[in-house]
Amino acid sequence: MIKKLRPKDYGEVLHVGHYFRKGVPVVMDLTGLPDDVARQLVDFSAGLICGRGGDMERLGPKVFLLQPAARPRISPAHVPDLAHVAE
Repeated sequence: MIKKLRPKDYGEVLHVGHYFRKGVPVVMDLTGLPDDVARQLVDFSAGLICGRGGDMERLGPKVFLLQPAARPRISPAHVPDLAHVAE
């Protein structure tokens, strides 16, 4: 299972952390956010990756794949509905 999230503001970053800590890969689509808010979510995600282990990969402008450490790696081409973004 891959959880796709499109946060509307920084307050929704809790959902990103919730799924990531449960071991669920998260696609975080920040395309609807202003650059400064998107940067805050990326900073949070980078801290999450650093503290919990895992990996963060850019799939496209403002679209990121967060993969927990304990999961097998997912190729961006295998992310449903976002394969077109991973060029």
